Amino acid sequence: MDAWVVARPGPISTHPLERARLPIPVPGTGELLVRVEACAVCRTDLHLAEGDLAPRRPRTVPGHEVVGRVAALGPGTAGPPAGARVGVAWLRSTCGHCRYCLGGAENLCPASTYTGWDADGGYAEHVTVPADFAYLLPDEGSAETFAPLLCAGIIGYRALLRADLPPGGRLGIYGFGASAHLTAQIAVAQGAAVHVMTRSEQARELAMALGARSAGGAWDTPPEPLDAAILFAPVGELVPVALAALDRGGTLAVAGIHLTDIPVLNYERHLFQERTLRSVTANTRADGRAFLDLAALHRPRVATTPYPFDAADQALADLAADRVEGAAVLLF
Repeated sequence: MDAWVVARPGPISTHPLERARLPIPVPGTGELLVRVEACAVCRTDLHLAEGDLAPRRPRTVPGHEVVGRVAALGPGTAGPPAGARVGVAWLRSTCGHCRYCLGGAENLCPASTYTGWDADGGYAEHVTVPADFAYLLPDEGSAETFAPLLCAGIIGYRALLRADLPPGGRLGIYGFGASAHLTAQIAVAQGAAVHVMTRSEQARELAMALGARSAGGAWDTPPEPLDAAILFAPVGELVPVALAALDRGGTLAVAGIHLTDIPVLNYERHLFQERTLRSVTANTRADGRAFLDLAALHRPRVATTPYPFDAADQALADLAADRVEGAAVLLF
């Protein structure tokens, strides 16, 4: 099958992605073989390609926002039948018996594995996934618009939960890419006043079109104090900026898997008056199901920039240069 692999992690200008011919994977016990229809391009893929996220195996196929059809079931698999449409997301497996798994926090499982990092992902014609970690998707609808929901949407939803936004509260969003534009719409639908801070003028225009109360530059002060904020941009220098914009008792959630170094914080200005700084680590399957239910209810507009499968390297380069509106999606 045709695939893209991370051959030599490094700056995107060095072309770390390489085309390859690989055998079609064989699904193991409890696994599905999925024929890929579309795979969204995530900033985590860029971190893996550039080496910010240390590779866990050589020549990994990236991609973890996969929409496809079940092509085969592995031995002993009681999963969706052949032909069913499923989604393959970032969280690939957990141990199921540690205190985190048993306590409803499987995203913190020390034995957790991830699609496109521990196992080959969706920048390929086929991918395998444990049936218990696949999401059943509707037959109707575009694979292009479903794909970003499977990470950008799910992770954004978990970040929104971690930000502890009160009903009708004031939410600040720093960075406005694939995840942020979906999260903003869910927050608006739930009655929040959303203020977006991002360096891209095009992204600011999209934010306003999607219902944001205001949209300014990445370093700008929002027009009112924030009850909660989410940092989507992988820029540690924005942490003190976002903390300073919080009202008393506000919470900042950092949504990315990689962040540049955070500058020294001033206690009185950034943390005093019970401001909280939180990280976001992956998601649980319950998060995924809850978000997909919300997406079915509110039907957020999914802004996408489609790319043919042959242009995966260009899609990553465009993402690195902030040339993508919404989510880049590879189509097969």
